[in-house]
Amino acid sequence: MKKKNGMFGKFGGKYIPETLMPVINDLEDKYFQIRDDKNFQKELNKLLIEYAGRPTPIYYAKNLTTKIGGAKIYLKREDLLHGGAHKINNTLGQALLAKKMNKTRIIAETGAGQHGVATSMACSILALKSEIYMGHNDGIRQKINLLKMKLLGSEVHLVNSGSKTLKDAINEAIRDWIKNVKNTYYLIGSAVGPHPYPTMVRDFQSVIGKEIRSQMYKKNKKYPDIAIACVGGGSNAIGTFHPLLDTNTELIGVEAGGCGLDTDNHAATLTMGSQGILHGMMTYVLQNKDGQIKDTHSISAGLDYPGVGPEHAYLMNKKFAKYKTVSDTEAFNAFLLLSKTEGIMPALESAHAIAYAIKIAGNMKKSESIVITISGRGDKDIEIIKTKLNNVKNNK
Repeated sequence: MKKKNGMFGKFGGKYIPETLMPVINDLEDKYFQIRDDKNFQKELNKLLIEYAGRPTPIYYAKNLTTKIGGAKIYLKREDLLHGGAHKINNTLGQALLAKKMNKTRIIAETGAGQHGVATSMACSILALKSEIYMGHNDGIRQKINLLKMKLLGSEVHLVNSGSKTLKDAINEAIRDWIKNVKNTYYLIGSAVGPHPYPTMVRDFQSVIGKEIRSQMYKKNKKYPDIAIACVGGGSNAIGTFHPLLDTNTELIGVEAGGCGLDTDNHAATLTMGSQGILHGMMTYVLQNKDGQIKDTHSISAGLDYPGVGPEHAYLMNKKFAKYKTVSDTEAFNAFLLLSKTEGIMPALESAHAIAYAIKIAGNMKKSESIVITISGRGDKDIEIIKTKLNNVKNNK
């Protein structure tokens, strides 16, 4: 679905300052030259297998399936990758690309910290200097990942502007990039930004969906009936969905419903947003009537982005995928349920996908199957879970 100038229908594109256009055009040229290069793919695949830990398994969640009833629930275990999340698929690919382009310095943004950690790891293994921008509020609620980035050799810049979250970290990273385009590569963590980033990140994350296809067919002699993934910017979801678009699998992305769609405390961009331009792309955006970006909220730091990848906007408009919402409370309860039934603590981002699967599995046939992409593990969220448990206990 790659369109001319990186457009997915009317979404995507390159809405960037003139000073960045030459470097973006150069990146586009270099990426499409190298994408199908056998030596590049061989080197990347070796890193994915020997360093990151691919392929990740498909796990039949028998206890959860029995408890819910209905469809068989399978988990795509991206949480088992090195670093604890799917982010390493993309950071290894882009960092290797940057090295081929003779860039010596990598900058990145991070929300929940998983992309920051994965960038730090990729830069360490490829001997590249890395600097990470992170919203101050995200740094507070993701202290462990903040420390990990520093231990792995990255310099971390905490951003105090705006809402002090992911969108502000991206803004600061872009400002840095404009000043340092000659030696610096901006390693974007999600399927967002100006072309070619949405396509590039999708390509690197499509290893998830490719493995789901082959693994589920091997298990059941058919593709899954439904595939579900959480959606913030949307990289794990587009990586899950894209290789399944030519199958009969129903694709469902789950956004952060936060405290409710009747409040301003959510991050349901596709559900509640409108078309606009953000961070170099035309997409759906949470904005007020004057076009100002709204603050967002989610129990999970990785889902509180006020935009979404342009390919998701395209998939929704074309009805190739559906997008639903799950509240903070539903995600929290899903985290607890999976932890207790299967001994697997998912990231709170992934818990949104689990929560929606729990809603629908009971109404499906036992012969049907659901695959949930577990985009990351939940140890990064333990302090948030602890606070939520205390609040629930105190309110009884």
